[in-house]
Amino acid sequence: MNAGNLAPPRQSPRRSQVLAVVGVFSALIALGTILSIPLPPPLYEITWAPPIYFTLAVLTDTWTAFDATVIGGFLGEAFNVAFKGGGSPIYPFGMVWARGPEVFIIAWAKNKGPRTLALAMAGATVFETLAFFFPDWTFYYYGLFQYGSPTGIYTSFTYAAPDFATLLDLLFIPVAFLLIRQARPAFKRLGFG
Repeated sequence: MNAGNLAPPRQSPRRSQVLAVVGVFSALIALGTILSIPLPPPLYEITWAPPIYFTLAVLTDTWTAFDATVIGGFLGEAFNVAFKGGGSPIYPFGMVWARGPEVFIIAWAKNKGPRTLALAMAGATVFETLAFFFPDWTFYYYGLFQYGSPTGIYTSFTYAAPDFATLLDLLFIPVAFLLIRQARPAFKRLGFG
């Protein structure tokens, strides 16, 4: 066996590095959620956070990306509801419900090539859209939370249909690929990926 063929053992990130990545990226995701494009209810907004958590799901381990995504999404949306007004108090929980699983979908594809990764990002965006749409449809139908009085099935569908504008997040996929390409060396130095 030639000593020149032996690769150095792969360094994994220290706990302090993982906590720092979660903290920094939670803050970035919160900021990306706060700096949003307002839309009519029930959609409320399109945020700048997707390319950040798409990238994080590829460059770190799944749980680091998940933690940063749900903490940042929750805090950012809680800020929006508290200080921008107009949103329901359930919106921060909706961010956790819709965006947390996106990380798992994208992380599954991170080593399967760029085409599969792009399809996973698209699939994650479709998941998020449906994760917003079906609860909103139900909330309008039964008049739950701040969604008004109960309505018929067609009317509630119509009220929830703007959630499909979340598919605009598909436009962030090329941005995420650019961020991945630029940030990968730094994350490798930290021991991720």
